[in-house]
Amino acid sequence: QVQLVESGGGSVQAGGSLRLSCEASGYILSNNCMGWFRQAPGKEREGVATLRSDGSTIYADSVKGRFTISEDNAKNTLYLQMNSLKPEDTAMYYCAASFFFPDCGLARKWYNYWGQGTQVTVSS
Repeated sequence: QVQLVESGGGSVQAGGSLRLSCEASGYILSNNCMGWFRQAPGKEREGVATLRSDGSTIYADSVKGRFTISEDNAKNTLYLQMNSLKPEDTAMYYCAASFFFPDCGLARKWYNYWGQGTQVTVSS
């Protein structure tokens, strides 16, 4: 019954912006740790941003100052605002949820549920 569905990906030019959405069902999103991950061809999946249930956030150094993770409790939806996009941001982006740990981070081990992914392509 737990389900995460990402949307909002697409193709943009360098310097542009996108907002990714993760619609959650089957649980209250704000009661759990949530994260955004990305995976480029030939590379391992890496953590991009984390939002804990206490409201604190963690960002990968590569996106700090450009990306913002947030949530809309009324819509039970997680967002990733992506500004000043670079070609190296090109990847499949995934939403993830953690149900068992009081605190989560950028490592994949914290997360129990994953969305199907949405593709982001940034051209120069």
